[in-house]
Amino acid sequence: MSINRVVSVQFNKLGKSYHFSIPEGVEVNRDSYVVVNTSHGRQVGRVVNPLVSNPNTNSEIQPIERIANDEDMAIKEVLIQKEAEALEVVVKFLRESKFQNVKAVSTEYGFESNRLIIFLNYDNDSNFDIKAFLRDISKYFRDSRIEVRQVGPRDMAKAISGLGACGIEKRCCSRFLTEFSSISIKMAKSQDISLTPGEITGICGRLRCCLIYEHEAYEAARANLPKRKKVVQTPFGEGKVIQVLPMADAVVVDVPERGPTTFTRTELETGVMEEAKIKPVVELDHAQFAEDVELMQLATSPKPLSQPSNQGRRDNQRQQGRREQRPNENRPVGNRPQTPRNDTPREGYQGNRQRPGGQTNVSGKPGTSRTDRPRRPDQPKTEPRIQSNQTGETPVTERPRGNFRRRRK
Repeated sequence: MSINRVVSVQFNKLGKSYHFSIPEGVEVNRDSYVVVNTSHGRQVGRVVNPLVSNPNTNSEIQPIERIANDEDMAIKEVLIQKEAEALEVVVKFLRESKFQNVKAVSTEYGFESNRLIIFLNYDNDSNFDIKAFLRDISKYFRDSRIEVRQVGPRDMAKAISGLGACGIEKRCCSRFLTEFSSISIKMAKSQDISLTPGEITGICGRLRCCLIYEHEAYEAARANLPKRKKVVQTPFGEGKVIQVLPMADAVVVDVPERGPTTFTRTELETGVMEEAKIKPVVELDHAQFAEDVELMQLATSPKPLSQPSNQGRRDNQRQQGRREQRPNENRPVGNRPQTPRNDTPREGYQGNRQRPGGQTNVSGKPGTSRTDRPRRPDQPKTEPRIQSNQTGETPVTERPRGNFRRRRK
């Protein structure tokens, strides 16, 4: 059997493509369905590339079995429905079981429905017991042989789909990416992208796949420009390169006499600065806009330099109130009118005089007590109770003794 050509066959939408050979006498076109033998058994796949010039495969290329007919396509539709039902069963089982950190991504049936492959996403540090899982899940699928395959976070994000990290309505991996390329942090550095994790990682938690889109263009542009920290000759003298602008085909050089200056690759090679393109100044005719413009002038009072705070306003009001309530000779205090001070002694007032027995008043100076002072004319006639002491020399006013509260009780 001679091999005429090699085709690429895809089993899932946006899935990986596999190479198969076409025997003599078989015509296969793009988007045709064929039945092939794989490591998972017989499967129905779609031809995505009818002619592969240089297939990069180390393993032996298997031939296709036949072109898929209507019966094969009907079986494929039934398998798609059974896979959706099996996925619901696995998701419900994982939610109600002890395997809480394990997530079901998809399921895949063989062409004869005798083999079921379950794709799960779990961490290697989660101590996931595959044998216990197979023993418990096999109760729901007794007619099929069950296999478990681990998938990474990128495959899981591709299966779930959703909004991209850049704002696109559908992620690149769910739209057109069929294989995941190796992404490194070096790609982000060559494009001068911020290395903040939130800006260079996708929803899956890995480096964004779009970092490889322009990597080759940046590397090609950087090949013709001097590297950073290299000393170059500029039209204004020697300087050190502090930044490379690949897409502008220019570099930023720190010249000692001028500071950081941008030079293009042509200016560095020729040593001559290019003439600056002066844009013509367009003068506008303000007269044609005078009818559409209405001038308004608002009379505004000058704003104070600093506005006092609420606490400062309250302090100022308290101080102002104290100044207004301060008593003086001509202003009454409170509700009682103030009488002018008169140094003339009242009628019947005899001044300080010596008490009987040489006693002094409260201030320590000789004088009269309150009981010995003469009564004013307007004072009511109330006689204090006086009790003499044992000696009978000096009358003493009776004062309450003991606990006042206890006496009230």
